[in-house]
Amino acid sequence: MSGYVLAIDQGTTSSRAIVFDGQQQIAGIGRMEFTQHFPASGWVEHVPDEIWATCLWSVKTALKKAGVAAEDIAAIGITNQRETTIIWDRKTGKPIHNAIVWQDRRTAPACEKLKKAGHEKRFTRKTGLLLDPYFSGTKVAWILDHVKGARKRAERGELAFGTVDSYLIWRLTGGKVHATDATNACRTLMYNIETNTWDDELLKLLRVPRALLPEVKDCADDFGTTDPGLFGAAIPIRGVAGDQQAATIGQACFKPGMMKSTYGTGCFALLNTGSELVRSKRRLLTTIAYRLNGKTTYALEGAIFMAGATIQWLRDGLRLMADSSESDKLAASADAGQDVYLVPAFVGLGAPWWDAEARGAIFGLTRNTTRAELVRAALEAVSYQTADLLDAMKRDWKGTTGGTVLRVDGGMVASDWTMQFLADILGAPVDRPTILETTALGAAWLAGSHVGVWPDVDGFAKRWALDRQFKPKMDAALRKQKIAGWRDAVKRTLTTA
Repeated sequence: MSGYVLAIDQGTTSSRAIVFDGQQQIAGIGRMEFTQHFPASGWVEHVPDEIWATCLWSVKTALKKAGVAAEDIAAIGITNQRETTIIWDRKTGKPIHNAIVWQDRRTAPACEKLKKAGHEKRFTRKTGLLLDPYFSGTKVAWILDHVKGARKRAERGELAFGTVDSYLIWRLTGGKVHATDATNACRTLMYNIETNTWDDELLKLLRVPRALLPEVKDCADDFGTTDPGLFGAAIPIRGVAGDQQAATIGQACFKPGMMKSTYGTGCFALLNTGSELVRSKRRLLTTIAYRLNGKTTYALEGAIFMAGATIQWLRDGLRLMADSSESDKLAASADAGQDVYLVPAFVGLGAPWWDAEARGAIFGLTRNTTRAELVRAALEAVSYQTADLLDAMKRDWKGTTGGTVLRVDGGMVASDWTMQFLADILGAPVDRPTILETTALGAAWLAGSHVGVWPDVDGFAKRWALDRQFKPKMDAALRKQKIAGWRDAVKRTLTTA
């Protein structure tokens, strides 16, 4: 069996496929963006058929660029945008509604209703999550309530629910497999992370029929094989993990206390807590980092909804630059004497504030403020939010030490300016790996290790390689001053007490 492994990385704004060779190096990449739909204020949707089409194109392109055929691929690993919700017809495979994206806020009233009824503690105790529109459960209920006849059809077992991984598995296997993995299941508000089972009490509260739900497997497991008509040969699907957990694996954060942060559309920091299920007192999420051979490893997670998406908004919405790559030079040219803060609450604020109704705001504008200061403020906001997450994690878990080194990945980490500012604000080193496609790498490792063509945990961890370490240079007094300004800006933005 060859050492080639294919990773399908289905993200929020694009679908990618990457062929890795036996040395875990990239042999070929295919990538295609797809349309973002905003049907109402705070609503975000994707067309499932377009997600599927871009994945197919990306896989075929990656195989061609790598110069390999489907029969050369030992296994497929899938990683995906989490919480994004799709419901489809089991007979036809046709979705009954557009995918409701993780960023979507339409179910905020439903979450608030459950909170007022006193149910949030129950959800948090069982799932590690908070009652927020971010998660899948209330999205499922919304689709069932708003598509004519959907609820009755769901109860009769005619419909299937899945996060994007489940939908892709269904399509790839020709409708033969309806499954997900523990890392995606745990993001639905319906999965008990202590018992590792769908929870009937939570399903009842959310009004979601159990007949909709996929089978939950380990991250490295048998998810079926692809229809041979798709790529020319049947390929085993042997690894699945939500994007942030896949990045944690790709960064080889296998030991308790190791931490990674991914800077893509949003920013997500995960701290490995091992077999210990840590209950956050600072509104962080307790989540499953991965489940291998039936053994669950947990993590604390902080979610920031807008990171790279903020730069995208400056580029496309305000047209302050022609290309995102200009952000470094603009930030470096900004007036150091201006303290401009951008709080990117475009779709609410995530951890540790969890204010679904907060909206974006800019503070500190003067007549001298130019696009350079706005771009710098957008890049700085990512670092400030990361500092807030790391501070909360240190307070929540005794296993976290002051000497934490952060491993970073995602599109934004190519920005040297941003990574240096991040190290300055954290007052801690930031490690950027040689392979930035760590999300895809994590999914590929799950699949490759499961079929025996890639190394085990220890062997894989030894191959992690550093590109550059960014060390803090900022004066402690200046760091304190800047963080105080940021927290004042956030306080002014919050709608909750």
